[in-house]
Amino acid sequence: MRLSFVLCASIGLASASLRPVANEEAADLLKRQSYPYPAFTIDQPIDHFPNEHKYAPHETGTFKQRYFFDDTYYKPGGPVFLYISGETSGTNRFSNLQTGIIQILMQATNGLGVILENRFYGTSYPFNTSTTDQLRYLTTEQSKFPPNLGDFEANFVPAIADNAYFAQHATFPGVAGNLTAPGTPWILYGGSLAGGETAFSVISYGDILFGGIASSAPVKTVLAYPQWYDPIQKFGPQDCIASINAIIDNIDDLVDGKNDAAITELKAIFGLEVLDDIRDFAMTIAYPLGGPMNYPTNTWQELNWYPAYSAPDFFNFCSNITNINAPANITAVDYALANYTGGEPWTGLGNYANYFKTQFLDLGICPQGDYDTILECYGTQNELILQASYWADTTNNPGRSYLYTTCTELGAYQVAPSSGPSLIMNVLQVDYTQQWCTWAFPPGRYNQIPSTPDLRAFNKYGSFDIKADRLAFIDGGVDVWLDLCYHSNFAPLRTSSDLNPEYLIAGAGHHWDSAGILDVSAEPLFIQQAHLWEIKTVQKWLRTFPDWKN
Repeated sequence: MRLSFVLCASIGLASASLRPVANEEAADLLKRQSYPYPAFTIDQPIDHFPNEHKYAPHETGTFKQRYFFDDTYYKPGGPVFLYISGETSGTNRFSNLQTGIIQILMQATNGLGVILENRFYGTSYPFNTSTTDQLRYLTTEQSKFPPNLGDFEANFVPAIADNAYFAQHATFPGVAGNLTAPGTPWILYGGSLAGGETAFSVISYGDILFGGIASSAPVKTVLAYPQWYDPIQKFGPQDCIASINAIIDNIDDLVDGKNDAAITELKAIFGLEVLDDIRDFAMTIAYPLGGPMNYPTNTWQELNWYPAYSAPDFFNFCSNITNINAPANITAVDYALANYTGGEPWTGLGNYANYFKTQFLDLGICPQGDYDTILECYGTQNELILQASYWADTTNNPGRSYLYTTCTELGAYQVAPSSGPSLIMNVLQVDYTQQWCTWAFPPGRYNQIPSTPDLRAFNKYGSFDIKADRLAFIDGGVDVWLDLCYHSNFAPLRTSSDLNPEYLIAGAGHHWDSAGILDVSAEPLFIQQAHLWEIKTVQKWLRTFPDWKN
């Protein structure tokens, strides 16, 4: 989930899956899996609610929903692992079949792995555009279908329809036999927003879908989510964090005191004096940390245990802020606003501003340095006519799809905390993000977004009390989204069991269990143990499948 843009393979015994892989075998496997998987499509109904008045007039057609599969490890009788692609193109998830969690589970169980691309992402768009009216089919509710259309009102059970429909109708060219559910055990896996979708699918279609692993899955949502910054605050380099906290506290004092002269000086230090709206300034200087929903570089959320999937941007930022050997012309900036703080310097301000200008202003992406335009740069409040056309552009793209889900159901707007130290300015609150929703999705003829997201769409599945047989939850202890997940600091403690297993990976970030390196035994111990737990969990489930099926 970004939520920010933005957001989780033939061996019977778990121990055997740790065997060393011969160099030749590994090379052959990597070569075989280095090619793109061919794309297949299924005709998926656009409208799963033909009797529901709120979706009238109804679409009776289907759309081509794309999927990919890997039968490298498959043997007849093995399970199907369905990877829910989430808020991106299915092609961006190939690593999960090649070396990641699905490869690990396929190898351990003789399974077949599948990536299903979500509607309104990749090439799986029901329409040629994404107007407000058309996007009404991108909701948690619309992704569900009633098990008995003939008796809709009496038998309606909320569920994620595309996943259940796919499990009952999918074909796999070149693979012998009928692998559809429930005759074959289908086990879902999703990370981040797709993790929530996995959990809701298993809860709603436990008679079709055998089980699921929900990784870093938002199971409860809120409107304002200041906790996104808590792991950075707690676990980031503390000299860096303390410096940012002090700088932000000083800035908030200037804003609260309506000291326009000082604020103008401050904006100039960052090279952003043309940004009229203080919230635009606040979001822009927060980019290295993760601005509210939008940020152009990698942040804490994009860290990963496997270097090939990680990015050092955040730590580069902190190393620059705490550089005690910076040139004198940079450290002198720490005193530029000292007259507003009783002569006390703003330690690290020069380093912060210099890093920001180097990384965000000196790249030539803004025409003639016009940083106050929305079309290319950092302003959101000027040229409202242009803004309306920018935000409300109905061209199909994942950013628009994700924003719609955020505005209508997910919420969790990243905001400054109401008290205590903060990494972002206090002016960043719900209203700033909500305006983008209003601009992006003007009322259509048949659909309009709510004034704020309808949080019931997620929370009705049980929130922190969410539970279903063979539904596993695995989270990371330093994930920015942790407090919306099963292991939230606000959730009660529970006891794990074979039917309701749960695992918190200490020191891990956002669905870190997704990544693998083709050799579980060579992984860092904390990731290795999580993968072994997932293997054992699935193997235990599969032993019970004959009884469940009967």
